[in-house]
Amino acid sequence: MATTAEFTIEPFVEGEPGPHVRAAIAAAEAAGLTVEVGPFGTSVEGGPAAVLDAVDAVVRAAVEHGATRVSLQLTVA
Repeated sequence: MATTAEFTIEPFVEGEPGPHVRAAIAAAEAAGLTVEVGPFGTSVEGGPAAVLDAVDAVVRAAVEHGATRVSLQLTVA
C-alpha cells in the first residue's frame, strides 16, 4: 500500500525555495522517501508508516526554518 503526502510550505517564492522548504525536503529525503518537487508543492511517497513518521519531521523542519504555513494532504491507497 502506497501513501503520499503533498505539502505546500509558505512563504512561497516561485523558483527560489527558501530555507524552510529546503529543510522540509531534506527531512523527507533523510527518511528515505521518494520526493517530487513541483511548481506549487512537494510530494513524498512511501509506505504508510514511513510517510506518517516523516510528516512530523517535515513539518517541524519547515517551521523551525521560518515557514508561516504548511498545507498538507495525505492520500492512502
